[in-house]
Amino acid sequence: MTTLDFSPAPGAAPLARMVGAQAGAEIRAMLRNGEQLLLTMIIPVLLLVGFSKAPLLNVAGERVDFVAPGVLALAIMSTAFTGQAIATGFERRYGVLKRLGATPLSRTGLLLAKTLAVLAVEALQVVVLVLVALALGWSPGGNPVWAAVLILLGTAAFSGLGLLMAGTLRAEATLAGANLVYLVMLGLGGVVLPLSTYPGSIRPVLEFLPLGAFTDGMRAVLAEGSGLPWGPVAVLAAWAVVALTLAARTFRWE
Repeated sequence: MTTLDFSPAPGAAPLARMVGAQAGAEIRAMLRNGEQLLLTMIIPVLLLVGFSKAPLLNVAGERVDFVAPGVLALAIMSTAFTGQAIATGFERRYGVLKRLGATPLSRTGLLLAKTLAVLAVEALQVVVLVLVALALGWSPGGNPVWAAVLILLGTAAFSGLGLLMAGTLRAEATLAGANLVYLVMLGLGGVVLPLSTYPGSIRPVLEFLPLGAFTDGMRAVLAEGSGLPWGPVAVLAAWAVVALTLAARTFRWE
């Protein structure tokens, strides 16, 4: 006679399943948030269409060939830095991170889930923006692998900066600071205006900013068909190492 055992068997799910479930929740939260949707999708598409069609830029060749790489870089920043900083800052303020810390999901698992969610949303952004740019007549050049390398480095750099801000400042300060940085980078990061148009005295500073290096690198690969641009790669790698190291040392979960 078979004996059925109905005793409870408590235990945590495998790490991969927990990370996947949390990443899915993070993705749904990002896509349902109106402000994040505006930053990650709507504004980049409007910039891409507006500056590609309106005669506002004086650049060699087709305007969309110049604008598309910069808008892709801006979209990555909006997700990895602006959106993540604001969301994490308010999660910290409302005790969400503290409550998640009491679950079997470790802090490493939580950060991994957030990283996967950011990458998933970025993949969606890239698909949407590339399709819109192609419809506008974009003819990308270069090796897409080099563009992917730049995107991964840019994601690491901006994620580190976002977590550094969210983990050290109050939520309201993070909200204001992240939006201010977004606007400043939009104007000074070479997204819609070539860095060569700025005075020579400040150009080296702009090229060392993470978005300036990112747009330069993306434009070198996708518009000029160059190989891996080592200058922007070095700048993004330096920002990533410094920002992630500081974020790991200073992040406060409560």
